[in-house]
Amino acid sequence: MAGLSEIFWSQQAALPLLVWLQAVPLAGALLLFILGERPAAVLAGKLIAFAVLALAAAATWCIDPLAPALQLAERFAPLAYHVAIDGVSAVFILVAALLTFLMTLYGMSRGMIAPGRLFAVLLLAEGGFMVMLLTLNVAWFAAGSAVELWAVVFLLSRWASSRAEVQALARFVQYQGFGWLLFVAGCVVLGWGYADAQGGRWSFDLVDLLQAPPVGKFQSAAFFLLFYGLAVRTPLFPLHGWLPNMAQHGLIAVAPALMVGVKVGIYGLLRFVLPLTPSAVVAWQPYVVGFAMAGVFFTAALAFQQTNLRRLLAFAVVSHTSLLVIGVFSLHPAGVQGSVLLAANFGLAVTGMWFIVGFVFRRTGTTELHELSGLFERIPALAVAFFTFGLAIVGMPGTPGFDAAHLVLEAAIDRFGALPTVATALGNVAAAGFLLWAFQKAFLSPHRGGGAPDVDRTLPMEYVVVGTALAALIAIGFFVEPWLHLTEMASQTLAAPYKP
Repeated sequence: MAGLSEIFWSQQAALPLLVWLQAVPLAGALLLFILGERPAAVLAGKLIAFAVLALAAAATWCIDPLAPALQLAERFAPLAYHVAIDGVSAVFILVAALLTFLMTLYGMSRGMIAPGRLFAVLLLAEGGFMVMLLTLNVAWFAAGSAVELWAVVFLLSRWASSRAEVQALARFVQYQGFGWLLFVAGCVVLGWGYADAQGGRWSFDLVDLLQAPPVGKFQSAAFFLLFYGLAVRTPLFPLHGWLPNMAQHGLIAVAPALMVGVKVGIYGLLRFVLPLTPSAVVAWQPYVVGFAMAGVFFTAALAFQQTNLRRLLAFAVVSHTSLLVIGVFSLHPAGVQGSVLLAANFGLAVTGMWFIVGFVFRRTGTTELHELSGLFERIPALAVAFFTFGLAIVGMPGTPGFDAAHLVLEAAIDRFGALPTVATALGNVAAAGFLLWAFQKAFLSPHRGGGAPDVDRTLPMEYVVVGTALAALIAIGFFVEPWLHLTEMASQTLAAPYKP
């Protein structure tokens, strides 16, 4: 891992882009809290979210994809502030910025009450995401996670009005709070192990920890705590119990998009767990992959039993997250690269589907499949988008999922053999089945009252929200070479310690 410990100060941009990526959304959140519900708050929220997206694109443009190390580094020792970027983190940063911008548009399309407060919390969550995706310090990662989790809890509690919604919030807080505490405990173990090796000096910095990695009991304990803490966030079977209830009873699209669209749990595994605990990763790889393969089928089977569209999508997320974890724990460059691109693919596709479900709920007041029918006749554009997003999740040619899934399966064949890989691929086919079944029930089945259902046509802002997500997905899918080029060297660096 020598490449990761090299910091290319000479390649730092003239402007501290990474500071701005974190400071702009946090300052914007403060500004919107001050503005309250003044009309200017809405415009300011959208402009700030777009500015963060532009900064993310600028930072991505400035890095050298062929460099094996982290770049654009910024460091301020008194605060243990240390950030940098590579091709892998660039993908997650772009997804986080794009989804936040789309969520500001989604909030306006729904005509939500108190959009200024909503946008402020969205920007606060985005600031937490940027801290997590840029920092090289595990303690700062935990701090950014706390900020982002608080923002999601605020969103859920702010609009929770029924007993079921309050119970879903309580379940979410229990799971995420426990997962966060596990991760913090893992940070303490890393710092303790470093102090034990360095004569009492503590550090949580990735570069320091790579030079004196934890060994023995410290490494095993750190792996378990960090892995399980991140597995709750991802969410990985069987630690997914918070997601179905939150998807069904929480704020219908915004909170799930924040939690699972960015896939920050997968990023945490790549950035910290794989480099810092290699021996423990190798020892527990078969068990992690085994649970992930079981999760593909188990959650797919549960999805077929759902009668609520929101819960069905939640189980689809868990099923496909298992494929991401298989790619990461293949410990193969192609598997790592495929999992990064799949994370971007799932983030855009799943968030787009949740947006559409939110639009359907606004029209019908329900997401129960037995109460939905014939929607294609009234909102054909949203129906086609839902269908396309569903196909993207299962790897339709022309979307990032096609090349990404092939990379993951190629790595799985190389590391685990043909039989487990074929089984995983069949699980992905099962996922296509339940997503297409949901599409048929909600959009294509004849309306029970005869004729077309009495629902509003697609609104202009809904075209913008869904069309932007769909255009980004298809553009990456048809022009995937630059993204493969962006992530190839960084993926090889992350997988380098695990060469057979």
